[in-house]
Amino acid sequence: MVSTHNRDKPWDTEEINKWKIEEFKPEDNASGLPFAEESSFMTLFPKYRETYLKSVWNDVTRALNTHNLACVLDLVEGSMTVKTTRKTYDPAIILKARDLIKLLARSVPFPQAVKILEDDMACDVIKIGNFVTNKERFVKRRQRLVGPNGNTLKALELLTKCYILVQGNTVSVMGPFKGLKEVRRVVEDCMKNIHPIYHIKELMIKRELAKKPELANEDWSRFLPMFKKRNVARKKPKKVKKEKKIYTPFPPAQLPRKVDLEIESGEYFLSKREKEMKKLNERREQQAEKQVEKETERNKDYVAPSEPTYKSSNKSK
Repeated sequence: MVSTHNRDKPWDTEEINKWKIEEFKPEDNASGLPFAEESSFMTLFPKYRETYLKSVWNDVTRALNTHNLACVLDLVEGSMTVKTTRKTYDPAIILKARDLIKLLARSVPFPQAVKILEDDMACDVIKIGNFVTNKERFVKRRQRLVGPNGNTLKALELLTKCYILVQGNTVSVMGPFKGLKEVRRVVEDCMKNIHPIYHIKELMIKRELAKKPELANEDWSRFLPMFKKRNVARKKPKKVKKEKKIYTPFPPAQLPRKVDLEIESGEYFLSKREKEMKKLNERREQQAEKQVEKETERNKDYVAPSEPTYKSSNKSK
């Protein structure tokens, strides 16, 4: 059979954008009938998000109603549910609604999270809690991802055209698919102790190379920086040599008990009231000593400095 692959296609012109995602309209549902079964997704949310979700739930319901979806907020169970209705015509919109409630549970504000219902927007929730076992190291690396005053995160958002939110053990990302892939690589490498600045430099170079059409079909690896991992020599702490103790077969002398010390000082034989009076007097003596120290410290500012004695230049005749 003759191949038709290389045959001329007069309808396929360069003006057609093959990557464009066409909007799904009610007339695209060929049958025009409701779905055979109801689809639903549920997501749990933390307790601290309850107040915010209650305040924005009317807006969430309104946004989902435009796509003929139903939603339920269960404060007793601490869950959000989205489901299709008999009027729903887009089979993929329920997956977008699932991403919406997932982002709301991860502290993404509603005005930003509702953008996930658009066709050209995707999201990813990156789990970073399992990369590092040491909690202090985990906090430092997570802060390294955010950067001073959030500058590192802002640079990543500008280069990848994504919205990034670091919250607890997850990083929520919204944007185009290509940007999501780059952000995931940067985040995972950051938690593996590779600084995000190296990836930011690489992304900046790629952005400049993409502007040059003559390099579209060339290999860019010669332009990209090659960072080698270096093991920096660190000073090892000096080991303090412990003095060898002389071996004796006899055990050390037994330390006196608290009761023995009280008997020696005579405090054991005092009554409860006398013990309280003694403690009170000791506390007052300490307060008086502290007061004297503070007074002397304050009076230092008022002591006149020593001045050189003035001698007249006129000699007595």
